[in-house]
Amino acid sequence: MVMAETGHRLSLTTPARQAPGGWRRIGDFVALTKPRPMSVVVFTALAGLLAPRSVPLDLTKGMLAMAAIALGGGGSAVLNMWFERDLDARMMRTAGRPIPAGRVTPTAALAFAVVLIAVALTLMFWVAGLVAMAMLAATILFYGVVYTMWLKRATALNVVVGGGLASILTPLTGWAAAVGTVGLEALALFVFLVPWTPPHVWSQALVRREDYANAQVPMMPVVAGSERTRTMIVAFTIAHAVLALLPFAMGIAGFAWLAAALIGGAVLVVEAVDLARRPDDAEMRRAAWRFYRHNSIYVAVLLTTLIAERIVVYSIH
Repeated sequence: MVMAETGHRLSLTTPARQAPGGWRRIGDFVALTKPRPMSVVVFTALAGLLAPRSVPLDLTKGMLAMAAIALGGGGSAVLNMWFERDLDARMMRTAGRPIPAGRVTPTAALAFAVVLIAVALTLMFWVAGLVAMAMLAATILFYGVVYTMWLKRATALNVVVGGGLASILTPLTGWAAAVGTVGLEALALFVFLVPWTPPHVWSQALVRREDYANAQVPMMPVVAGSERTRTMIVAFTIAHAVLALLPFAMGIAGFAWLAAALIGGAVLVVEAVDLARRPDDAEMRRAAWRFYRHNSIYVAVLLTTLIAERIVVYSIH
């Protein structure tokens, strides 16, 4: 989830520079939606949309529901950037973002977020009904308000509570858009995402520990230290590797999922243990980045496998 970086810090009192016009201004508003991490959100929601086996895929409804999820995810990202503009100005990797860099005013960003979220919820209600709209609203609320405005600054467990729950709400929103309800099958299928999120965030936080410390964000490596964080990464990685086997055990995922979960989970556990054993230096940081990248690949492969299995089922029937 790396955005634009600069080599300097901006003062919180730095006046906003005149925003550029034309395509660059449009690009700044697009950047506020965090396109790269939001593309992951959309992909996760797509897996949820295609996951139900008992419901035939309605292509038009599915495309409109995905558009609503993309707009809602983008709106919550803008809300995140609007609220965290003070933190972004103090962190080297985020000081070049549109708001702290002065290219978009906070008022304009907040208005943009409200419009995106309002359109997303209205579209989801029109396309898929009240339950799907409520799930999308819960996802936006949890990331944009509960995590961003409360947990991130309040506790080192921010990504355990906020990030973990927000990660499972996204595919459940896709599921609700397809089915109209959310049941045990959906929860069992995606519950592995809850313990997957903390190691994913903590591994990159190990590398950027000083940046988070300077911004006074209580990320786990800042509060608990590198060694304790890496021990927790091992524990959470084992948990999500085991939970990823649950869909096959319950008969709601096939052998392709089982193979991906077994191989990917084993690789990640080995890498997590290796990370925990590294000395707290540049070698550890390289291992943390490697784990972060492979963790991203792991979840992408699992969800791609799920989508592929469902496409095969749809083609047969």
